[in-house]
Amino acid sequence: MVITLKALADENRLRIINLLFEQELCVCEIETMLDLSQTNVSRHLGKLKNAKLITPFKDAQWVHYRISEDLLKNEFLFSYLKQKCTEENTFS
Repeated sequence: MVITLKALADENRLRIINLLFEQELCVCEIETMLDLSQTNVSRHLGKLKNAKLITPFKDAQWVHYRISEDLLKNEFLFSYLKQKCTEENTFS
């Protein structure tokens, strides 16, 4: 639980989660959408992945990310994050 809460305790990681609620994305797409460096995005994705909130998958030479099955199964956390990200303009 501590790892999950620490992973969610960052605005940029919440912005990434919000984007992934809408669609699967690769690092370069997240980088462009959030105007962050590739290194910064990769670091945030690593923390979200370690917390089992997102899952990477390979598509040809690209690695895409999506919301993990673990997060989808946690109905309370999933619905809370989805609702709050929708309400907060900061996360879009």
